[in-house]
Amino acid sequence: MPPPGQGGDPAPSGGAQVPWGLVNDVRSRDRGHRSVVVKRELSQKGKLSIYRSIFVPTLTYGHELWVMTKRTRSRVQAAEMSFLRRVAGLSLRDRVRSSAIREELGVEPLLLRVERSQMKWLGHLVRMPPGSLPGEVFRACPSGGRSWTCWRDSVSRLVWECLGIPPDELEEVAGEREV
Repeated sequence: MPPPGQGGDPAPSGGAQVPWGLVNDVRSRDRGHRSVVVKRELSQKGKLSIYRSIFVPTLTYGHELWVMTKRTRSRVQAAEMSFLRRVAGLSLRDRVRSSAIREELGVEPLLLRVERSQMKWLGHLVRMPPGSLPGEVFRACPSGGRSWTCWRDSVSRLVWECLGIPPDELEEVAGEREV
């Protein structure tokens, strides 16, 4: 690999070159979010501001449409807690519960926010007038092929677990908006 500032490799199509200086900057660990979060010069309030304004929106982009499998839930929670542990100045070796860290920092669980947004989006979809594209896609019943866990099923299960509303009553309850 050439050192930074000494050209780069041509792209496979013969087009633009790979700027190795930028690639090395991105690869270096001391320039990523981790170094900012562990710096002692930055207050905990400043680190939490970075968490709320940059980390959470980046991690949860498009979360309204995620199918929340156990693996997805685990990965989101692991990423969130990795960041919050660094903000609190702790590591896994300190063996502090995630709930204690969240309580100390005054942060609600990210999965709770994701679930709330998914239920809100479900309400929008159910109330959409007939003929709107998102509403029609939501109401479609694909058949054949592999049976995937679809978003509608996962969110219906979430509503049943959190609010106790059966899937067949979703449309009438979503129209009320006070649930």
